[in-house]
Amino acid sequence: MMTKLKDLYQEWIFHFDKPLIISGPCSAESEEQVLETARRMDKSYVQVFRAGIWKPRTKPGSFEGIGEVGLQWLQKAKKETGMLTATEIANATHVKAALAHDIDIVWIGARSTVNPFTVQEIAEALKNTEKIILVKNPVHPDFDLWVGALERLAAQGIKKLGVIHRGFSAYKKSQYRNQPHWQIALDFRNHYPNIPILCDPSHICGEREGISAIAQQAFNFEYNGLMVETHRKPDEAWSDAKQQITPERLLEILNRIKLRKEDDTQDIEYQKKLSGIRTQIDELDHNILALLTQRLQLAEEVGMLKKNHNIAIFQPKRWEKITERLGHFGKNLGLSAEFTETFLKMVHQESINIQNQVMLKEAKKD
Repeated sequence: MMTKLKDLYQEWIFHFDKPLIISGPCSAESEEQVLETARRMDKSYVQVFRAGIWKPRTKPGSFEGIGEVGLQWLQKAKKETGMLTATEIANATHVKAALAHDIDIVWIGARSTVNPFTVQEIAEALKNTEKIILVKNPVHPDFDLWVGALERLAAQGIKKLGVIHRGFSAYKKSQYRNQPHWQIALDFRNHYPNIPILCDPSHICGEREGISAIAQQAFNFEYNGLMVETHRKPDEAWSDAKQQITPERLLEILNRIKLRKEDDTQDIEYQKKLSGIRTQIDELDHNILALLTQRLQLAEEVGMLKKNHNIAIFQPKRWEKITERLGHFGKNLGLSAEFTETFLKMVHQESINIQNQVMLKEAKKD
């Protein structure tokens, strides 16, 4: 019988007396680069040294990793610094090489998580391993794929599991390389509080300036740690140069991080104020849903009118006016452009769905 994820007690995370920090270059480029970066890490914060050995690239011809020789460099870094080692694996061959070089932690990347066949191959190659296996969220916001990858690993007798939240790709460019979609990660934590979760601010941001803020947000949500890309000379990195920082900059960020605790305080004044605020929030949430219901009921009436006058459901000019007008309105209210756009798209899509149902219903009657 397959072990259920919720039944797996992940005590491995408690072997680290501080939040788990995994850091190192996006790609191993040379032995000198790997060792210098590792030496400059502050070992009182960074417990695991990472480096990409095989790099899945969008197009051929780009640097796709140094290959297996880089695993020897990781071994040397571990021997010299005492840090554990970690790297990404994308197929059974990678697994075999990583295990042969006694890599302590391996992770399945976002491009691999999205493919159940790939995950299954990796899981079978890792069968019954005692190594720590981390799974990055899939490229696209698909909760079930993320969970499914973990279930495939658990089915192969793998006990030490964790996940990495690295953000999700989006159709349009925004301030992030990959949208955080915090709610998906929080949903994961809610369903599987026993599975450790790390944040990868480097891939969420895609540039180094935002790493500190994203890292703090992760700890505001009580994440178990971070994976941050560092390089001895970030601007000269062979891959993802913009999102890498120096080991010294990482230390500055970690020194400023404030760790949050679980809400178990018995402070009466705090609990009283929090209860009052939450009561207001609950009331406003009910009002918002009631107003949305009225809004969608009007969408149904619009659908009837369009049906009776043989008008297409989607009207681009009308949609353009709505987004422009409410975009400005939201900005004036202090709402982020990203939130306003996402909210409007969701309401608009539901409105279209309702109008389409009206059209189909009336068509069946005809």
